[in-house]
Amino acid sequence: QVQLVESGGGLAQAGGSLTLSCAASGSIFSIHAIAWWRQAPGKPRERVAQITVSGGTSYANSVKDRFTVTRDNANNTVFLQLNSLKPEDPAVYYCHAAEVVLTSPSGWQDYWGQGTQVTVSS
Repeated sequence: QVQLVESGGGLAQAGGSLTLSCAASGSIFSIHAIAWWRQAPGKPRERVAQITVSGGTSYANSVKDRFTVTRDNANNTVFLQLNSLKPEDPAVYYCHAAEVVLTSPSGWQDYWGQGTQVTVSS
């Protein structure tokens, strides 16, 4: 079992910055990767960033060079730094974890946080 709690969402001005946090608890040693997704009203959920157990990162083209995903292993927390916020960035941002479970038919389990709202003002 893995529990994820997002925080740090709120209001930021266009061109500004915001830092989101994803605190993981439970069987954290079995987590293969943690990703950040977002969903805006009327739009499908999209993955914006990911960090793997090996430390490798990936980003969607829409946020590359503006967003940065990092981790603090000592505190079991993954961060998403949102810089140069644009009008298309407002959304509910979700933390997702892929847990390796050898007894699972698929070999892993998916977990989602409750989401944190990001709002951008002009």
